[in-house]
Amino acid sequence: MPSPFAHGEPHPLARRAAEHVRAELAAGLALRLGLDAPGGGKMFGVLVVADRVGRVGFLRAFSGMAGGTWNIDGYVAPAFDEAARDAFWIAGEAELDAIAAKIDELDVRLAPLRSAHASLVRTQKEVSDELRERQRLARAARHAARAATQDPEAIAALDRESSRDSSERRRIELEQRDARRTISRDIEVLERERAALDGQRAERSRGFLVRIHDTYALANARGETKLLRALFAPAEPPGGAGDCAAPKLVAEAFRRGLRPIALAELWVGASPPTGDRKDGTFYPACRGKCAPILAHMLDGIAEPPPTFGGGPIAADEPRTVFEDAFLAIVDKPIGLLSVPGRGDALRDCVLARLRARYPAATGPILVHRLDLDTSGLLVAAKDKPTYDALQRMFSQREITKRYTAWLDGVVAEDSGTIDLPLRVDIDDRPRQVVDHEHGLPAVTEWKVLARDNGRTRVAMFPKTGRTHQLRVHAAVGLGAPIVGDRLYGRPDARLMLHAEALAFVHPHTGETLTVTRPAPF
Repeated sequence: MPSPFAHGEPHPLARRAAEHVRAELAAGLALRLGLDAPGGGKMFGVLVVADRVGRVGFLRAFSGMAGGTWNIDGYVAPAFDEAARDAFWIAGEAELDAIAAKIDELDVRLAPLRSAHASLVRTQKEVSDELRERQRLARAARHAARAATQDPEAIAALDRESSRDSSERRRIELEQRDARRTISRDIEVLERERAALDGQRAERSRGFLVRIHDTYALANARGETKLLRALFAPAEPPGGAGDCAAPKLVAEAFRRGLRPIALAELWVGASPPTGDRKDGTFYPACRGKCAPILAHMLDGIAEPPPTFGGGPIAADEPRTVFEDAFLAIVDKPIGLLSVPGRGDALRDCVLARLRARYPAATGPILVHRLDLDTSGLLVAAKDKPTYDALQRMFSQREITKRYTAWLDGVVAEDSGTIDLPLRVDIDDRPRQVVDHEHGLPAVTEWKVLARDNGRTRVAMFPKTGRTHQLRVHAAVGLGAPIVGDRLYGRPDARLMLHAEALAFVHPHTGETLTVTRPAPF
């Protein structure tokens, strides 16, 4: 069975099954499930299977719930034990709801007290400010009067007036403090009660979640069963683990004694707010939630997850485009990592090759990075001072970068700016998603160079340096993923993205250095 984490076209039988499911959905079920409503899209999956006599068929599933239910005729059941969950679900939810209701009741009682306290503080401040100003003027008048008289009785009268002002100020401050204390005590009593309920709710929620996770007893082809929590230990399973289409399908296949042959997952319906899923597009299984589960369930059945990169990289790569005593600019080919990855198979990289090429070099050497699938210019420093200077120039956006890309689609406008903040998809690393609340700023300027046969050639000028920035900005911002983008579009012979030009002031000579390496496509 092909790895469910492999990028590229699905197995032909899985594609046929997926197209059949999509046609069924288009016939009416998609409307009933609200898949085309904003944010209503969903991942569907198919698993081609064979029975004991070799007859081939397929199972279908959806991720999570659909239309507010776990079960739809013709689709596999969830991977958890429904009877076991039903035994505690209603009582558990009722207990959490009761605690939440008590917290809501306390919030209702706290609201007017907090408002009254805030109003009292404002009023007291106004009174204090007025008193302070009045007494400031009185002090100034007394100071002038003292300077104008030598009469002991007059001076004594001024001292008595000053003492009365001080006494009045202390009296008012004590009255204000006592008034605040009265309300504050009431607030503190309710807030302690609320904090206790919050702790109780958190404890009950954790226990409830453990019981939910323990309803997932997941078997593999050898009949070995593991609980969901054991597969993610020592960490807790992420939200939604076990509810994706792939684990549901494999669990159902084993329940029926069927042999998995090929799996495919595709998105159906409206894109999510992050924009990283497109209707009718196939996607590999997510790694964050599914990798530990499927590694167990498909142990001995599926091929190992694919390693990155293509064939061997020539020994003279990356080739030098510019070099002097301080720095070098090289042309990275596709399939070569910029820095080492995890595991022995991912140690070969630009950084390792440059260290071997320049054994006298000091410092981190590589000033920036390119994605594995991206080719083009990289800057390397031969010493630490040069590295630091170039890093500062990158951070202050003093280095101009131009990328060339072919986009899969026709972009109507001729130029523009994309401003979409990005963050990592914690459930599917290294994929990035648009997130206007938690994402980091990411800005790209672009202009069209050519349009041909349903594709658009563009120049892209990143103003920030986020992971996968140009790839996500093309797919989401322009609605046309880069050709060959296996994460955000459709796989092809290569990712049609190339870092074509760099321009900056040389940190030692002060001369403007412009280097280009035309895209090989």
